[in-house]
This record gives sequence, C-alpha cells and structure tokens, in this order.
Amino acid sequence: MKYSRRLKKLPEQFFASLVKKVNKAIAEGRDIINLGQGNPDQPTPAHIVKALQAAAEDPQTHKYPPFRGLPELKEAAGAFYQKEYGVKLDPETEVAVLFGTKAGLVELPLCLLNEGDTMLLPDPGYPDYLSGVALANVEYETFPLKAENGFLPDYEAFPPDQKEKAKLMYLNYPNNPTGATADHAFFEKTVKFAKENQIVVVHDFAYGAIGYNGKKPVSFLEIEGAKDVGIEMYTLSKTYNMAGWRVGFAVGNPDIIEAINLIQDHLYCSLFPAVQKAAVAALTGDQTSVDELVERYERRRDTFVAACRDIGWKIQAPNGSFFAWLPVPEGFTSEEFADFLLEKADVAVAAGKGFGKHGEGYIRVGLLVDGERLKEAVNRIGKLNLFKSK
Repeated sequence: MKYSRRLKKLPEQFFASLVKKVNKAIAEGRDIINLGQGNPDQPTPAHIVKALQAAAEDPQTHKYPPFRGLPELKEAAGAFYQKEYGVKLDPETEVAVLFGTKAGLVELPLCLLNEGDTMLLPDPGYPDYLSGVALANVEYETFPLKAENGFLPDYEAFPPDQKEKAKLMYLNYPNNPTGATADHAFFEKTVKFAKENQIVVVHDFAYGAIGYNGKKPVSFLEIEGAKDVGIEMYTLSKTYNMAGWRVGFAVGNPDIIEAINLIQDHLYCSLFPAVQKAAVAALTGDQTSVDELVERYERRRDTFVAACRDIGWKIQAPNGSFFAWLPVPEGFTSEEFADFLLEKADVAVAAGKGFGKHGEGYIRVGLLVDGERLKEAVNRIGKLNLFKSK
C-alpha cells in the first residue's frame, strides 16, 4: 500500500521524537523532570466536569449535533468575547466551532489557498502550522521573530516580493515558544499591513488568558478593521485545562468563518454535544479558576527565572503563555544542549531548532510542574557548571 504524496510531505512530528527520548530515559528508571512539552498539568475545573457529566446523561446529547455546532456554544463564545475584550460578534456568522484550534489552523490553508499559493509563518513558531502547508500543497515563507524586536515581526523588513505573493499569514501572541506578547500598537500595524498587501491574518490566541505583571493579553479583534482582514482562534485547552477535550472556536471575518464551516461540513458532524455544553459552562461560568491558574503560572515563572539567574543563566522573563525561552550556552547547538540536559541532568527541554531556523540558539521550557520541581531542575543544571554563578 502506497501513501499519497500529501501524506509523504507531512513534516516529522517534532514532539513525537522528544517524547520517545523522554520515555526511554524514564524506562531506564531515571527521575526525569519533563519541561519539554506544553500539556497543562492541572485538572479541568470541577464545575466544567460536572457540566459534562450532566450533559452526557441526557439522551439528547447522544444524537448527531447540528453540523455547525450548538447555537448556545456560539452564543457563549460571542458573549465571552464581548465580556473579555469588548468585541461584538454575530454568533451565527462570525463564530465557528473547532475540534481544538490545532484542527482549525491545519485546515484553514485548504479553505483559503489554492495549490502553489504562498502563506507566511513566524520563525520560531508552532511546528504544526507546517501540517496545513503540506496537506494543502501550498508554499510557505517565514518571517523572523528576533529578541531585539521583542519577538515581533518587523513588517518594514518584509521583502517586496514576499508581500506581493503572500495571501495568508499566521501570528501567535502570547507566543509559543518565546513567551512574548503583543500590544494594541503592533496589531494596528498588522491590520494596516494586511490591508495594504491584501493578506489574510489568522491570530492563534491559544494563550489568550495567560498574561503576567497585571497585563491582560490583547485580542487581535480589539483593533478597528481586524475583522476586515482576518480571524482569531481561541482554544479552551489552556484557559480551562481542557487540552484533552479538543474544543475551541474561530471568530472574526464572516467569509473566513463560512469557509471553515463549509470544510467542516464535509469533514465532521461537529463535536459531541456534551463537550459543547461543558464548553458553554466554561465560557459563561465563574472565571475564578482562570485567575487562580494565571497566578499559579506567574509564581512558577518568577521561581524559575530567579533560580536561573542565581546560577548565572541570563534569561528574560516571559510576558505571557506558560513557556520560557532560554538562550543556549556557547559551545552547544540547541539540540545538543537539550540532549545534554536530558543525559547529564535528567531534565527534558525542547530544542529551539524544532520551532524553526531562528529558534536555533534557544531552548523552550514549559512551566508545567510545581515550583519545587522547577527549582530542582535548575539546581541540577547549575551543578553542570555551564554558567557563572552569582
């Protein structure tokens, strides 16, 4: 049996190779502190679980749902955006229910591009963006996210031919892997850039709830004109620790939302209704658990950053997300350093190279274990004498 050319073009799953290395080390009986992945470590809040349980016991949820999702979930998404960001949405035409935003990000090039068209991706960036490139058989070019520019793209530096041929661009703030955030001024520049060059913008707002130092992350849709040029994707995975539930939504430009709905009409028959009802409970219920979660991540961030600086590792504290982006010491590539830490310190991290060419020279750490384990991980690294201690 031969695979299709599309399947053969799919990129190697970056995190799969990391998991394989970590599992091998664990099987050897080693105490591995795994900071390499982005899987939330806290449980889904109890009121959301109870909403799922109650809905699952209702025979009506055992039937096929509406193809484009329960109206009450789309209404809840609209109400959530109005409350959190002051953005008014038409639930019927400006909200699409997704099987997690990864599915939406991968299927969108199939909706908006023809074979051979070009899309723009951030470098470093979420590796699974490339899956959509392969499945749609389109071309892509990257734009660098550099520390000196706050890990934001410099639109003035985009080559003229790149701006001319690109039809779709992905952004992601708070950013994976760098932990950088974007402000209103940046998104205003983005809307202007998109309109001038007729480029559709997709803002991956996966970490939209997770901002630090009292600063709430900015929604792209807060900017006047954003709906004219693009959409935003919001997942419940991070905000409510619902990664395994696979539920999210896209909001914004009605033509793009219709394109997503149309392709999903042919791929799915929407999500299990009980999961959709639980998502309604998450979006419309008490948000105390979200505030507590962000406080937890901020405490972990502060603990981790202080410990790194104590061993002489000069790092920048992330402004959002639950990741830290750390420079690799001289003499190592990012992959060599990640392998070195796993072998010599029993600490697993993600090599920056896996996020793109401009990820070289960095590693990504997930703040997804408790503070004591984070300190222990840094203590182990400190014993390798790679940095000048204070």
